[in-house]
Amino acid sequence: MRTILISLFSAFFIISCGDGITENTMIVTGKVKGLKKGTLYLQHISDSTLVVVDSLLVEGDGSFSFQTELESPEIFYLYLNKKDNNDINDRITFFGEPGTTTIHTAWNTFDTDAKIKGSKSHQKLEEYQNIMSQFNKRNLEILQSSINRENPLDSLQLDSLQRASDKNAKRGYVFAINFALNNKDSYIAPYIATSEVPDANPKYLDSIQKVLSPEVADSKYGRELKALLEKVANNQ
Repeated sequence: MRTILISLFSAFFIISCGDGITENTMIVTGKVKGLKKGTLYLQHISDSTLVVVDSLLVEGDGSFSFQTELESPEIFYLYLNKKDNNDINDRITFFGEPGTTTIHTAWNTFDTDAKIKGSKSHQKLEEYQNIMSQFNKRNLEILQSSINRENPLDSLQLDSLQRASDKNAKRGYVFAINFALNNKDSYIAPYIATSEVPDANPKYLDSIQKVLSPEVADSKYGRELKALLEKVANNQ
């Protein structure tokens, strides 16, 4: 029995290696409904620059598949070049991680209609964004109440709107910080700290950094958070 198990394991290892798939491999697969022909680009940010990881000419039914090795989970972009001289609505943002992530969307509602599954980190990102959208919606409501009016607002009314805006922004910051603290084992935590609230009070960013699991702390955004805190400390 032991010999059989060793043989099966060896065969599995050979097959896996032959496919070039490791524990750090990210596979992004899916379909763009209605896309007859176009080029898809898998992108990410490296040293503050948007870099193309891979590209694929899509023809036929709009199906696609990318495969790449990751150092750690991070934000990726799926960009569709429709050759219409317009980048609006052509880029999907997702939190990539090892394993298979599936993305299904349509060519004419590329970013707004995207359904993304398979990535636990992306599920956390969507959870965070869904709640943050309520704060953003409130900001728009406050802004709209101050413009397009028949009668201009007086100074007291403007001050009241400013206080409401400041209060809403503060609530958004508090939510973001608490979300990161409550998800210390997720790669979303240092991402929120470095990308969403990098100008927050350093003591709150430090609190996030201190509770991160070792694996998350050693990730791309975990290292960026550490570097951010060191920069703040050196400038004080």
